[in-house]
Amino acid sequence: MRIAIVEDEISQRQIIEQYIGEWRRKGQPKPESVCFPNSESFLFAWEEDKQFDLLILDIEMGDMSGMELARRLRNEGEQIPILFVTGYREYMQYGYDVGALHYLTKPLPKEKLFQVLDRMALEREKEEKKLLVDTVDGKMSIFPDKIWYVEASAHRSELFLEHTQLTLKNSFGEIEEWTRDRSEFVKCHRSYLVNLKHVSSMDKTEIIMDDGRKVPLSRMAAKQVNTAFFIPI
Repeated sequence: MRIAIVEDEISQRQIIEQYIGEWRRKGQPKPESVCFPNSESFLFAWEEDKQFDLLILDIEMGDMSGMELARRLRNEGEQIPILFVTGYREYMQYGYDVGALHYLTKPLPKEKLFQVLDRMALEREKEEKKLLVDTVDGKMSIFPDKIWYVEASAHRSELFLEHTQLTLKNSFGEIEEWTRDRSEFVKCHRSYLVNLKHVSSMDKTEIIMDDGRKVPLSRMAAKQVNTAFFIPI
């Protein structure tokens, strides 16, 4: 795992780097961290090397804030997972705008950071495994990460990808069971299962996907969806 740390305070950079050095998941190689003192220096390096698995980003920085950097990356179509670190909790609400992975407040809680890194490691393992589905046109395998959302349809399911829709013979309950151990999949409505990796924003009644498609959000599921999107502080 290769991690970029963008933080303008030297002491904070050192703490984050120290914690990353202390973390090591069983069976995983030791993570590599690369530090940047501001958004501009990260962008300069990013143009030449985009091989990062996670971006740990301070929100309050000099000329270009962490939120501005995150928006720029998303506007350019970059999907690198972003973990915001800040001393101000009120920024949490803006994480939806850029599809933030998580949000942690300073002083940085080591165990919370370890939870994020554990989750990242698990996701990397899962991404390598394909899901075998039974479509009306025959069986096919697909990476779960490519699924945007699933809709129940009688005794079948409609699987929505970025540019494709597949009708499955598998029931909605079967799809729920297959994705149960994948934390990015959340049941947002009795008939819908959504992949939070492709969520742009949400309000009280709808989830907006990255391409503008809308998925219903039930009142009973709203709290669970929000909890899944961010680690509770």
